[in-house]
Amino acid sequence: MKRNLLALLLIVSLPGVFAQKAEVVSPNKKISVSVHNRQNSDKGEWYLKVLYNNNGTSTEAIPDITLGLSRSDQDYQTDLKFIKAGKISLITEQYTALHGKRRLCSNSANEMVIYFENPDKSKLNLIIRAYNDGLAFRYEFPDKGGPFVVKDEFTAYEINAGSRRWLQKWNPANEGLYTGMNDDNTQQSWGYPALFNTPDNACWYLIHESDVNRNYCGSKLSNLQNKSKYKITFPDAKDGNGLGESTPTINLPWKSPWRVVIMGSLADIVESTLITDVSPPSVIKNTGWIRPGLVSWNYWSSNHGTRDYKIVCDFADLAAGMDWPYTLLDWEWDSMGNGGNLEDALKYIHSLGVKPLMWYNSGGPHTNVRSTPRDRMLTHENRVEEFTRLKKLGVAGVKIDFFESEKQNMINYYLDILEDAAAFEMLVYFHGCLVPRGWERTYPNLMTYEGVRGAEWYNNGPDLTTTAPEHNTVLPFIRNVVGPMDYTPVTFTNSQYPHITSYGHELALSVLFESGLQHLADRPSGYYNLPDAARTFLKEVPAAWDDTKYLGGYPGRDVIIARQKGDTWFIGGISSERFERTRNISFSFLPDGVNYKITLISDGIHDKELVTRYMVVDKSSSVSVRLLRRGGFAAKLKPLQ
Repeated sequence: MKRNLLALLLIVSLPGVFAQKAEVVSPNKKISVSVHNRQNSDKGEWYLKVLYNNNGTSTEAIPDITLGLSRSDQDYQTDLKFIKAGKISLITEQYTALHGKRRLCSNSANEMVIYFENPDKSKLNLIIRAYNDGLAFRYEFPDKGGPFVVKDEFTAYEINAGSRRWLQKWNPANEGLYTGMNDDNTQQSWGYPALFNTPDNACWYLIHESDVNRNYCGSKLSNLQNKSKYKITFPDAKDGNGLGESTPTINLPWKSPWRVVIMGSLADIVESTLITDVSPPSVIKNTGWIRPGLVSWNYWSSNHGTRDYKIVCDFADLAAGMDWPYTLLDWEWDSMGNGGNLEDALKYIHSLGVKPLMWYNSGGPHTNVRSTPRDRMLTHENRVEEFTRLKKLGVAGVKIDFFESEKQNMINYYLDILEDAAAFEMLVYFHGCLVPRGWERTYPNLMTYEGVRGAEWYNNGPDLTTTAPEHNTVLPFIRNVVGPMDYTPVTFTNSQYPHITSYGHELALSVLFESGLQHLADRPSGYYNLPDAARTFLKEVPAAWDDTKYLGGYPGRDVIIARQKGDTWFIGGISSERFERTRNISFSFLPDGVNYKITLISDGIHDKELVTRYMVVDKSSSVSVRLLRRGGFAAKLKPLQ
């Protein structure tokens, strides 16, 4: 008996045995997350290992996710003692999204809690979830106490050598380009989200965070200390003009934001709703007033257009003529002239059955931008006064710009705006802002964010002209995966700097880019002069979807996505390549036994021509589409009665 007991003890102490005790596997068995100790003991420094299993082949997707936190009173990293692993529990939740890539969403995962304590017997829990399309984990301090400052978070993702990666250099507005790299030696701070492909090409994964709330700040990634390790890093002290603390202050009990890794095939990445899955449910009970839709917008073609009453009316006419529900009055509406003022413009807009949205500078000492109206959203009292006025004027929502920081004080400012706007039934669009963190589920009046280098950059310099074709094919795989993205797409004419994308490419962006308020940015003539089929397509394309299907592509090269609304499917496809090519569209995503009439609009003989074909297809069909260099196509499929 003694010999057997001794043998059992030796087995339990062997390296790797602990990991088998502390492992959680996704419901479909493809993803496993295990907890490891660097000293192969029950105390010390801990890390996670992530395996991806596809068709019986296992890939070590992420070999090491370093864990730990440093608090102002004590640390939780190098001397943590493992107490126990909780039982695996099944997370099952269904919810409805008012806008986004999918209406009916499922939050389904296996969850395990790991219990640690430090030498002072202070507790730290690690909550881990394994999803069919990724994983999420967060820290928890279950005790009571505080306030404490979180001095540092040690979470860091080790990337396998030879991994392909797409990253954006950190900038407060999140408006850079995503650069594709192979083991690049560049060491700096990087913005979320970040996309990786394992060296064997077997697994894709996208790193992000979700449920950033008042108890923390937004973070970014940095590989400054180790080029192969991307560590979670707090905001720079200089962000937001130096206003606010870079390190967050917390009170216990406390939970960190979710650290999220979307994982699998490119289809798993593009179709995932994991960022909102882990976010809290809606706090708004009556949501009937929250209505997604397309928006006309005068800034792109006339940067000071809202100062001109006649231009404002022209874009209201455009929205009415295209059956778009909204028009946006951008900056300087408080200086409107040339035949009318703000009240005159709002009266005219309402007479057309269109709803106005209005721009605001977020104001305050965190930004040096003086554009007006400014400071009217800065405090609760300011917002109540302004929202009361807007409600009386029949304004449906607000666009708020120039946040310039993701410190804890600015996170509170974002959430204060959303809560006050909801009380007055106001839609919200954040511009010059962070990228989505899942808030649109909790506050579904948050319709969209900028946080992207969009068509506005055709006004800022020549760079987008040459980079847009590739950039546009990257965004559906990275930025738009994590939440709505107002790129302000579908511009056929030129503003200050020209396009080199085809008309088919631009038309396709109305489907490829998801945004609850989709601001189509061209001047009225850009839409009035389109062929009937393309103009009708833009009248009918939705801004919120029941389902999304990835049909093919590769980041930086090409992409095809199908999106469903009711019984109708819309498809968008684009290429960045510098030569003409033909793509086959498979309709295997369609239901069995249903025939669809397809309206297919694609490139003509030159980049400013569109051609339209009509045909009948079903699940077994395949259709070839010719794309010009930097070309594209769009299609609508309606079931035959």
